[in-house]
Amino acid sequence: MKSFLQRLWVTLSVHVIGFYASTINCFEIKGSANIPRDGGALFASNHISAYETIFLPWAILRNLPMQMVWAPAKEELFEKPFQRMLYSSWGAFPVRRRRDMKASGIINNLLEDQKVMIFPEGTRHRDGKLGKGNRGVGKIIYDTRVTVVPVALTGLNRWEFPGAGQKASVTFGAPVDFSDLYHLPDCKETHNLIVERLMSAIATLLENEEAYVGEA
Repeated sequence: MKSFLQRLWVTLSVHVIGFYASTINCFEIKGSANIPRDGGALFASNHISAYETIFLPWAILRNLPMQMVWAPAKEELFEKPFQRMLYSSWGAFPVRRRRDMKASGIINNLLEDQKVMIFPEGTRHRDGKLGKGNRGVGKIIYDTRVTVVPVALTGLNRWEFPGAGQKASVTFGAPVDFSDLYHLPDCKETHNLIVERLMSAIATLLENEEAYVGEA
């Protein structure tokens, strides 16, 4: 019952969020055909704003009612009881900034049949530039062999709240193929190769969206 109510709450919440993002504002969603409808999937996105933690689930779930998008989030967000209750109800769970084996285990288990979003950079880049990916993400991908969808977000770092008519976009790319890297040893060099390929896929999406046009 709790799972049903949580999924119902999330479904209703994302549609309210979607109305604000895509109707009151201009949050454009591209590449929706690349979102897997069934089974586990890892959505790996650049990280430019706090808003994407609620708008990205809307973009994923608007055509997937009663599903969830789980997300690791910095443990500081769970220190206050109300925030902990709210974020947990939306599918977030705490993770330490340094490598967190417990959180990695939770992610690996979820990816067997659930949708998970993650920000490989590990921290926000408000200037919109893409940072370096975290090797731990490569390890998760190596261990789970899950479908990995690269995601590019643009414009949200310039939004103000509340606001109207603000432009931003999210682009879902085709799943990244890591099959050749899975034959390599389970070591940090392999994990780095995996996350580098992932970040390259995100960078390509950003370039295609001309994310850096007009920026210094």
